[in-house]
Amino acid sequence: MRLFLIAILTIVVFPNESVAMHIAEGILPFKWSIFWFILSAPFFIYGLRELKKKTSQDLSFKPLIGFITATVFIISCMPIPIPFAGSCSHPAGTAISAIILGPAISVVVALSALIIQSLFLAHGGISTLGANVFSMGVAGSFIGYFVFITARRLNLPLVVSGFLAGVFADWATYLTTIIELSAGLMGNTTFLELFNKILLAFIPVQLPLSLIEGLMTAGVVSMLYKKRPDLLIKLNILKEKEA
Repeated sequence: MRLFLIAILTIVVFPNESVAMHIAEGILPFKWSIFWFILSAPFFIYGLRELKKKTSQDLSFKPLIGFITATVFIISCMPIPIPFAGSCSHPAGTAISAIILGPAISVVVALSALIIQSLFLAHGGISTLGANVFSMGVAGSFIGYFVFITARRLNLPLVVSGFLAGVFADWATYLTTIIELSAGLMGNTTFLELFNKILLAFIPVQLPLSLIEGLMTAGVVSMLYKKRPDLLIKLNILKEKEA
């Protein structure tokens, strides 16, 4: 929580040039904004249930959630503008939260970070919150977690599994964002034409950025393995014989 507060104060007291991060306020038509809210809602409700369940079983889970939320908030506050796309590129951090907390709770974490950013930092928006939660929280979390679990079942090293989870979570987030933008903004053009244009706008920045996100995710997993293997065992990320 202290890290979270420091991050907010740093950005507010020492602001940089304002950049609309995530899908900016007002970009999506009203009907599409509502659609993405409706689509994200079941995942958020499921995440809240999982959160309540885990915190009731283990009170030490609460500070871990606060720390991971602060981590996701800070990681996703690194905007890189994408010309003509109505959005920005940035690492998301949801692979980290999905691996440690589970993908459902990671959706709640993403929503918490996105609300703070939209209300106080003009990153994203309230009308586009559903779309941003679905791309970063739902798609990023569940794809990242699935890739991590699959890699572990294939007996890939923990660090490699974390790296792949970070890369694929990043790709999933931005492919979903491109779908959201293309569906909402296609106008007289076709969905596929606009999809290809926005995809080409994202690729030069997103490909290297996804590798960075993979390295960040691998670094967090590696650090926990070295410093707190007991925590990884407790969270069912690591088996006792692997510690």
